[in-house]
Amino acid sequence: MSTNPLSDPPAGVHSLWRLRGYLRPHAVALSIMAAASVAGVGLTIAIPLVTKALIDGPITDREIGPVLPLGLLALALGIVEALLIWIRRWVQSSAVLGLETAMRHDLYARLQELPMEFHSRWQSGQLLSRATTDLSAIRRFSGFGLLFLVINILQVTVVTGVLLNMYWPLGLVVAATSAPIVWLSMRFEKAYVVISRRVQDEQGDLATRAEEGAVGIRVIKSFGRSDHVSQQYESAARTLHGTSMDKVRLAAKFWTFLEVIPNFAVVVVLLLGAIGVGKGYLTPGELVAFITLMLSLVWPVSSLGVILAMAQEAMTAAARILEIFDTEPTIVSGTAVVVRPRGHLRFEHVDFAFPDAPDELVLRDVNLDLAPGETVALVGATGSGKTVLTALVPRLYDVTGGRVTIDGIDVRDLQLPHLRQLVATAFEEPTLFSMSARENLTLGRADATEEEIESALAVSQAGFVHDLPWGLDTRIGEQGMALSGGQRQRLALARAVLAQPQVLVLDDTLSALDVHTERLVEEALGRVLADTTGLIVAHRASTVLLADRVALLQDGTITHVGDHRELLDTVPAYRELLSAESEAVSA
Repeated sequence: MSTNPLSDPPAGVHSLWRLRGYLRPHAVALSIMAAASVAGVGLTIAIPLVTKALIDGPITDREIGPVLPLGLLALALGIVEALLIWIRRWVQSSAVLGLETAMRHDLYARLQELPMEFHSRWQSGQLLSRATTDLSAIRRFSGFGLLFLVINILQVTVVTGVLLNMYWPLGLVVAATSAPIVWLSMRFEKAYVVISRRVQDEQGDLATRAEEGAVGIRVIKSFGRSDHVSQQYESAARTLHGTSMDKVRLAAKFWTFLEVIPNFAVVVVLLLGAIGVGKGYLTPGELVAFITLMLSLVWPVSSLGVILAMAQEAMTAAARILEIFDTEPTIVSGTAVVVRPRGHLRFEHVDFAFPDAPDELVLRDVNLDLAPGETVALVGATGSGKTVLTALVPRLYDVTGGRVTIDGIDVRDLQLPHLRQLVATAFEEPTLFSMSARENLTLGRADATEEEIESALAVSQAGFVHDLPWGLDTRIGEQGMALSGGQRQRLALARAVLAQPQVLVLDDTLSALDVHTERLVEEALGRVLADTTGLIVAHRASTVLLADRVALLQDGTITHVGDHRELLDTVPAYRELLSAESEAVSA
């Protein structure tokens, strides 16, 4: 049975419905936990009542015979209570771990579903904090706080009723202690929820700084800014420490009062109870049972502060996680597939603006037609919109106006997994993962054979992987930091080539290569592009020569399309962009 509640509710359903959906697969476990908890509360009351019967009966009457049976009964009840606690905690732990696993899976899946515009707005540390710290807070409350909140409320209510029935004046003393506790709890809850959110947000900010410091360590060291970055991290850590101390002080005040009130009630009960026994209003056994039951309420009452604190942290964590779950993907998979893909790519009157600046068009009225098997080089000045244009093909972003089609089908109508099998992209800034070189290569095509892998490595001149300590099975480290920029680009290019797409998008993929390696890669790429539709972002004339045609992108629109030499002769702007490289090629 699927544990994913996100697939069930209709659009617009409240977030709490989604959280409740995680509990559905664990209904049996929750029922067992509830039954064990109720039975445990009953035994908590039964044992003192047996003690009362023992004191007021055989002990008072000096009869030895009934002592052993009543003592064994109390022992048996204690053993059963211990067994119920074990069952409850075992079932509870299994259910809670299953719930956390399901939430972690769905959170990661939702992050994968959300478009680039979402990830560009959110700090990675904030997302990391939600996937780790916040999920842990929910697990702790679900595994401890939620159950004991219910048990303790039930125990306090039932035991108070028993005490009122046993001797109502003392029962009223116990019941009267609930008024200040409820008042304190309400005040505590309002303040604690605010400060808990601040702490969790600041933890996310600190995680962002830690991650940026790790990923950008080469830049930090090269500029000698380690002390500066450390000071920024320390400042964020001090801010978090200050807020956390405010949170601790608030909780400490609350817990102190919760400790004082029950202990004060015990003193009053002892005093009034002794007077009641002296005047014959209750028996010694009743007083012992009363005090035993009274003491059994100390933990439920004193733990209320801890449980409420956990509840507020869990509620804050749930709200932060639901911010992600409630963000509806703006890029939704279509249903169509290309039956016989040829790779005919067209941009038809394409407009694009980023969602946070809808009135500022980055691309406007872009028209470009790439025939199957044709390669077009996209040339333009920095900031002209080249990278955004290439990102529209695999739907990393969606067009604002017009449409992008593959073989006549709007890419928005295609199934996303199918579209991203048709299109492979290699970026100027390659992303490699903390896994083996082989796993990085086969990320887009897990069923690739050894021959296909070797062929892709040959095209990208990435044979250096065989010189790594364990060859293709060498773990290359997070972000591929152990490799040079050119090596990372070549591995990323091999990954794109290995996918064997109908449309290959290269976003200035060769920028970090030396002239000799670039020439070898371009020769091999020429053979690959002969059978694949290619869209290449180019800054060098040598890369442009890979293309059948060149498209010049100026100020967000394509102004000229034609042969490289034709544009050199007729378009001054194009000639200025490639002047140095063009002279070298012409010579």
